Amino acid sequence: MVFSTPVFLYLFLPLTLLIYYISPKKAKNLIILLSGLLFYSWGEPIYVIVMIISTMIDYCAGLVMNKFEDNKTMRRVCLIVSVVMNLGLLGIFKYNGFIAENINAIAGQTLIDINNMYFFGIEYLPMNTLPIGISFFTFQSMSYTIDLYLGNVKVQKNPISFAAFVTLFPQIVAGPIVRYDDVARELDDRSITLDLIYDGIITFIIGLSKKVLIANSIGAVWTSIKAMEYSTMPALTAWIGILAFTFQIYFDFSGYSDMAVGLGKMMGFHFPKNFDYPYMSKSISEFWRRWHMTLGAWFRSYVYIPMGGNRKGLPRTIINLAVVWFLTGVWHGASWNFILWGSLYGVVIILEKLFLGKLLEKAPAVICHIYTMLLVILGWVLFDTADLPGAGGYIAAMFGAGGSFADSQAVYLLTCNAVMFVICIIGCTDIPKRIVEFIRKKSEVTLGYIAIPVCAAMFLLCTAYLVDSTYNPFLYFNF
Repeated sequence: MVFSTPVFLYLFLPLTLLIYYISPKKAKNLIILLSGLLFYSWGEPIYVIVMIISTMIDYCAGLVMNKFEDNKTMRRVCLIVSVVMNLGLLGIFKYNGFIAENINAIAGQTLIDINNMYFFGIEYLPMNTLPIGISFFTFQSMSYTIDLYLGNVKVQKNPISFAAFVTLFPQIVAGPIVRYDDVARELDDRSITLDLIYDGIITFIIGLSKKVLIANSIGAVWTSIKAMEYSTMPALTAWIGILAFTFQIYFDFSGYSDMAVGLGKMMGFHFPKNFDYPYMSKSISEFWRRWHMTLGAWFRSYVYIPMGGNRKGLPRTIINLAVVWFLTGVWHGASWNFILWGSLYGVVIILEKLFLGKLLEKAPAVICHIYTMLLVILGWVLFDTADLPGAGGYIAAMFGAGGSFADSQAVYLLTCNAVMFVICIIGCTDIPKRIVEFIRKKSEVTLGYIAIPVCAAMFLLCTAYLVDSTYNPFLYFNF
C-alpha cells in the first residue's frame, strides 16, 4: 500500500487514526504495530515475515547486549550478528540476482540458472524477490543495535514498543530513515495535540499534492520519452525527457517524505527532515547535504565516522569517501548503473574536497549552479535507464548523436509541457516558502484561514486525479 491511493486515503488512514486516537496511551504502540503489519502486508503478505525477522534479530541482540553490559566481547558479538543478519537479508532478497548474473558472466557459463532458480542442480531462492522497502527498514532497525553498542541509546525491553518503531507505517517502505535515537523518547512518551495534528495534515496534503499533481504529471513525459529509440532521438527530446525525470524524482520522493513527516506528526512523532531544496545547491557536496538527508546521515554516522572520517589524513579521507559512495550506489539498487552512479558522485565529491570546492567558492553563483545541475541531470540518466549501454545511448542523444537537435514532436512536447516545467522549476526552490512567509507577515488574516480551504481544494484535486488516472508510480518503492 502506498499513501497516494484512495484505499489508503479514505479507508486505511481514517480508520487507523480513529482507533489510534481513542485507544488508551498504553495501547497506542500496539495499534502502531498492528497497523504497520497490515499496511505492509497489504502489498507484501509473504515478505512481512522478513521485516519481522529483522525486527526480532535486533530486539534480541539488544537484550543480550544489555544483559552483558560489562562484557565488551559479547556486546561486539551481538553487534556483528545484528549487522551480518540484516545485511544478509539484504543480500539474499535484493542482490541475489545481480550476484548470480555476475558470477555467470565471470565464469563464462551458467553456474546459477536465474530462470529456473537452480544452483548446481539444487533448488535456489527466486532471483530479485524484493520485499518492499527492505533497504529502509533494515537500516532503520540496525541503527538501534549500533547505537546501543556505542552507548548512544538505552535498551528497549518492551518488544511491542521496539516492533512499533520498526513497523511505524508512515515511513516503513520509503523513509525518511528514522533512527531509533530520533524517536526513542517519543516511543515511550509522546503528546498528541491539535496543533500537531493540524501541522501534520497540512504537511501531508502538501506532500500528496507534490507527488500526485506534479510528479505524476511530469513523470508521464519521461515515461513516454524513455520508451523511444535513443539512436534517432533529437537532442531536445532527450533533454525534455531527462529534465522531466529530474523533477519527477524530486517531487515524488520529497512528496512522499513530506507525507511521512505529516503522518508522523498526526501520531505524535517528529521525524527528521529528508530534503532541503537540493536543486538550489551550488556544488555536489552541497547537493548531497540537501538530498535524502537521512540516508546521508546514516552513512556518515555508521560508516564514514567509524572508519575515521576526515580525522586520519587526506589519503584515508579519500578512501573513506570512496567506500561511502560505493555503498550509496549499492544501497540504491542491484545493478552496475547504480554502482557507477554512486561511485561517480564519490569521485566528484573527492575532487571538490581536493581543489574543485575552492574554485567553486570563487566562481559566480550561476556557474556553480549550472555545474551542479548538469552533473545531477547526467547522474539521473544512469539512475533510471535499464543498463549501462542504455545510459550511454541516452547521454549521447542528449548531445546530438541522434542526428538532429529538434523535430516537430520535440517542439510539441516542449509547448505542451512548458507550464508544468515552470511550475516544477518554481516548486523545487524556496520561492513558495518565501511567499507564504511574506503573506504571514503582511496579512491581517490568520494564515490558517487561507491554508485550510487551499489544502482542502488540493486534496480534492488529488482525489480526482487518482480516481481518473491509472498512472501512479512511486520511484523509491522498491529500494
